[in-house]
Amino acid sequence: MDEKISLKYGEETVEIDVRGAASIETILPKPMEEITDLRKAFLRAVEQDAIGGVTLKDAVGPEDEVTIVVSDITRSWMHQDRVMPLLVEYLHDRIGVPYEKTVILIALGTHRKSTPEEMVKICSKEVCDKVRVVDHDCDADDLVYVGTTPLGTKVMMNPLVVGRKVIVMGGTVHHMMAGFGGGRKNLLPGVAGRETIRQNHERALDPEKAMSDVRVGCCKLTGNPIHEDMVEAAHLVHADFGINLVVAGEMDAAWEASCEYQRKCYEIEVKEPADIVLCSSGGYPKDMNLYQGCKGMLNAMRALKPGGTMFWACKCPEGGGAPDYFSWLKPLQEGHLDASLRADFTIGGYIFFLTVEQLNKAAHVYTLTELDPEMVKPMGMEAGRDAAELIGKIDFTGKRVYVLPLAGSVVPV
Repeated sequence: MDEKISLKYGEETVEIDVRGAASIETILPKPMEEITDLRKAFLRAVEQDAIGGVTLKDAVGPEDEVTIVVSDITRSWMHQDRVMPLLVEYLHDRIGVPYEKTVILIALGTHRKSTPEEMVKICSKEVCDKVRVVDHDCDADDLVYVGTTPLGTKVMMNPLVVGRKVIVMGGTVHHMMAGFGGGRKNLLPGVAGRETIRQNHERALDPEKAMSDVRVGCCKLTGNPIHEDMVEAAHLVHADFGINLVVAGEMDAAWEASCEYQRKCYEIEVKEPADIVLCSSGGYPKDMNLYQGCKGMLNAMRALKPGGTMFWACKCPEGGGAPDYFSWLKPLQEGHLDASLRADFTIGGYIFFLTVEQLNKAAHVYTLTELDPEMVKPMGMEAGRDAAELIGKIDFTGKRVYVLPLAGSVVPV
């Protein structure tokens, strides 16, 4: 079987030729119901269809100071800039909250700061002209201690989510550690202190073995210590309303409903694993760096036979993403990555650890990327900038092939 495959790569599209495969199957999400009238859908979501019996008018009054917590530029594909003007307008016109009493807080976690242009892309120029938009700083000296979770995480939060009405806005997607993103994750790690984030995320490692904890991972909520710790931390803040771009209402209930919607659309059953998987992390901004782009490979690896072959398009113009990401190459090459990470845990270090752990499930991973091939070779990938050259190294003869054009979002099960 011969076929020409198109995959997103940064802001471009690359085409590759597959020749001689026994079968080629493209794995795509199930179609979501299209919103034709966004304003009408927004009003319905925050009023009569609000989940958990809490409408936006119930949650916020005209005398309140309001903080809207919103996801950062790495989630700009959710088009929050189309919903944010409707939310700010609703708060001002329908509830009576003055613009000067509303602040938008970008949930950076440990990510880099937003540029002014990115703030506009996240919130819209209309909103940026009316209300204050600020980045969270996980290292700020004015973070507020709000309590300690049952698992022992000391929770330090941005002062803008303490003593104010808090609305959490984001999109719910599968997440490689927390099971699902969105909801409580916009608070921890979104607007938490660096040490709080570290204490939460270090639970990704197995408490006894040199590996990731099997309770932690994509789709996993029950018994997942990272997720459960995030929920407890979020309750210490008490967010007043959640908007998940599909459903809205009481934060936990609306987020749980959005997780179920996500499962129906993006968890796709595969009959058996493939010999070869061709995948893209989804293009910009999902492949802006390896820290973000690895999510596509992690999802796609679920559809590949152990010891199979993968072609992975992940441009990474910003390199590793986390400042310390590639500093973990040295302990990897010296054979003590797990021990070094446990001794000095960082989020970037764990994403590096998880990427290496998953890459080594395949016999070959050919990665189309701007990353230095020699630098990433010890991680378990053969990298290059020429798609045809990389594809030419794969023998498709008689093989079962899966194609995941949107591997950053689609989860094979």
